[in-house]
Amino acid sequence: MLLEKVKKYLKAIERNNKKGKKINAILQVNPRVLEEARELERKKGKKGKLYGKIIAVKSNINIKGLNASCASKTLENYKCPYNATIIKKIKEEDGLIIGMANMDEFACGSSGETSAFGPTRNPLALDRIPGGSSSGSAAAVAAGFCDLALGSETGGSIRNPASHCGVVGVKPTYGLVSRYGLIDLSMSLDQIGPITKNVEDALLLLNVIKGKDEKDPTTYESKDIKFEKLGKIKIGLPDVKADEKIKELIEEKVKEISKKNNWQIMEIELPHIDLAVQTYYPLVYVEFFSATRRFDGRRFGKKIEDVCGEEVLRRILGGFEISKAEYKGKYYRKALQAKKVIKKEIEKAFEKVDCIIMPTVPKLPHKIGEKIDVEDMYNYDALTIPANLAEVPSISVPAGDIKGIPVGVQILTPRFKEGKMFSLARKFENA
Repeated sequence: MLLEKVKKYLKAIERNNKKGKKINAILQVNPRVLEEARELERKKGKKGKLYGKIIAVKSNINIKGLNASCASKTLENYKCPYNATIIKKIKEEDGLIIGMANMDEFACGSSGETSAFGPTRNPLALDRIPGGSSSGSAAAVAAGFCDLALGSETGGSIRNPASHCGVVGVKPTYGLVSRYGLIDLSMSLDQIGPITKNVEDALLLLNVIKGKDEKDPTTYESKDIKFEKLGKIKIGLPDVKADEKIKELIEEKVKEISKKNNWQIMEIELPHIDLAVQTYYPLVYVEFFSATRRFDGRRFGKKIEDVCGEEVLRRILGGFEISKAEYKGKYYRKALQAKKVIKKEIEKAFEKVDCIIMPTVPKLPHKIGEKIDVEDMYNYDALTIPANLAEVPSISVPAGDIKGIPVGVQILTPRFKEGKMFSLARKFENA
C-alpha cells in the first residue's frame, strides 16, 4: 500500500513538476524512494509514528546521499555526507523522504523566484508566486506531491508560502527543534518546522522532530505537544498594515469563531511592530555574510560570489558593509536592541491575552516575473518577522480566499505554548 502511494506521488511529480509552466517544486527525487518504501513495507514489528507519511524536504537540510544545493549553483553538486538530526528522527519513525524541494537561493527571498533552477509556481494560481523561501515545500504539499514537508524560516519562510498555497505552516518556539544539519541563513533566528495539509499532521511531524539535541546547544527538552481543552480565550488583535480585503477576511473569521466559542476579542497595541523589517535585515545580513565565508570555492562547491544570484549577493554585500571594522558593530547592536524592544512588547501583550491573531501576509502574491522593488518584496514578511524576533511559536492556517487566491490567518502564542496554538488553529481549520 505504501509502495502504491509512492508511485502515485512520483507520477504526479513527473507530470506536473517540470520547469516552465509546471510547478517546479521538487529539485531532486530520492533515487532510493521505491526501495526504501519496500523496506518499510517488509519491516516487522511495530511501525513508527510516521509510517505511511511521504515527506519532501527543503534543499537546505542535509540528507545523506542527496543534494542539499540550497537551490544555488554554489552547492549544485554538494552531496550530503550525513543526516540532519531531524532527518534521523524522521527515519527512526519510518517517515519516507521523496525528495528535495525547491527554495529561494540560500533561503534569501520571499517569493520563490530566486532559485538558480527556476521559480516555483503556486499550484493554486500557476501564474503567481507561492511565497518563500520554503516555496517548494509548500507547493509540493499543495500540489499533492507528498503528505508532509519540512521547511525552514528566519522571518516567515514557512508561514508565508503556507498562506499563499493554502496549507498549514508552523514556526516553533526558538530552540524547540534542532538546527543541526540545516545550512543556515541567520543562526540566531532560523527554525525548522512542518508544512502540511492539516493541523493534525503538523502536530504529528513537530512532535517527531522536536527535542533537545547535544549537537545544537540552543535546544530544549520538551514533553509531547497535545491538543488542549480551550476555555475562555482572550484574542489579541493588533492594528497592522495590510491589504483591506485581507484584514476584513481575517477579522470576520476571528469574530465568527469567537462568537461561536464565546471568546473575547481585545484590540492590542504593538507600537514597534512597524520596525520589524528594519530590525530583522541588519541581523540577517551580518549573520548571513558570516555564514557564507565557508563557501570560498575550496571546500564546498564554487565560490559563492562568483555564481550566486542578485538577492544573495545583496545580502552578502550588505553584511560586509555593516560588519566593517569602522562601524564596530554599531548597526548590528542597534538591531539587537530593537529586537529586545519588540520581544518585550509581545511578551507584555501575552500578559493580557492568550494569543495574538493577524494576517500571515499583508498582501496577495504577485505574478511570477512581475517587477517589484526590494522594499515591497521584504514587506511580504512584515507580519511574520515579529514572531521570529520574539522567539515565540506561530502557525499559519488557511482562512479563506480572495478571488481564488488563498489567504492565511496567523496565530501567535507565548513561548512553548504550542499545545494551545495547535488547539486554536484547529478551531479555525474546522470553521
